[in-house]
Amino acid sequence: MGNPYYVGPVTDHFDGERFFVPGAPSDKSGADLLRWRREGGRAVWPRQAPSPWQDHPPARSDAMRVTLVGHASFLIQLAGINILADPVWSDRAGPFGLLGPRRVNQPGIAFVDLPPIDVVLVTHNHYDHLDMATLRRLWRGHQPRFATPLGNDVIIRQAARKAEITALDWGDSVEIGPGMVAHLQLCRHWSARGLWDRREALWGAFVITSPAGTIYHVGDTGFGDGAHFADVAARFGPPDLAILPIGAYEPRWFMRAQHMNPDEAVQGFLLCQARNAVGHHWGTFQLTNEAIDAPREALADALASHDIDPPRFRALIPGEVWQA
Repeated sequence: MGNPYYVGPVTDHFDGERFFVPGAPSDKSGADLLRWRREGGRAVWPRQAPSPWQDHPPARSDAMRVTLVGHASFLIQLAGINILADPVWSDRAGPFGLLGPRRVNQPGIAFVDLPPIDVVLVTHNHYDHLDMATLRRLWRGHQPRFATPLGNDVIIRQAARKAEITALDWGDSVEIGPGMVAHLQLCRHWSARGLWDRREALWGAFVITSPAGTIYHVGDTGFGDGAHFADVAARFGPPDLAILPIGAYEPRWFMRAQHMNPDEAVQGFLLCQARNAVGHHWGTFQLTNEAIDAPREALADALASHDIDPPRFRALIPGEVWQA
């Protein structure tokens, strides 16, 4: 039937049908998934873990202001431009709004409290990052521009038929505001919306360069050899802020290739030479085995073992704000 999302020439990371990370391990099998489920070890999360924070952001910010909405969703206010990254306001991270894990805390910004949204960045098409119901609401209420890796534009178009959507390959860039550019970078992950479309759309991380500074936003990645973090520093210089995933990492034998643990996130922080970092992808949707607070606790241990001042790398909770 062919790839429903993208048709293009063969490259060093596209074989004509599916994307891949050069030199990365192959996909886990159905047997691996059954082994994970059979082994057990899944911690019990609370049904509700409300955050004490609820942000009411300003209409604009000339500096750098970043709010965790929840899981991997952020409002980034930078040099007068309002950006949403991987926005998910739905109660479940799954198809039809009926399947998938349920959120245990409410979004850290109420949808009605959002400032005017200029740009939406979507890193990949997993349901905890690309939520069609939220994208429809954003298009109806804000009519933002979109930027996303190759193939995801076809999916987003179903929610925002008339939107300006820029599809990027690794190494591509698009201007998203005066002097502000979003650059798509390699990360070690994969994609799928169903059983038969694995790796048929690309995934990536964004570096946002602007007059107010540089932000490196990683939605999901494995650590691998760490080269993709060092490449960011080599190409763009040290980011002012790195937004790095620290959760959904157990069991390691299954998750290592696609999700970092907190110690690997700290290593990535050091390799990209970021001045500061915030941790996300934890504490809202239970995707894997670890306990709800385990990523925050493990991050504290990792920062101590690498002799890093804890305020430089904070594990945010919904509604919490980082400001330059």
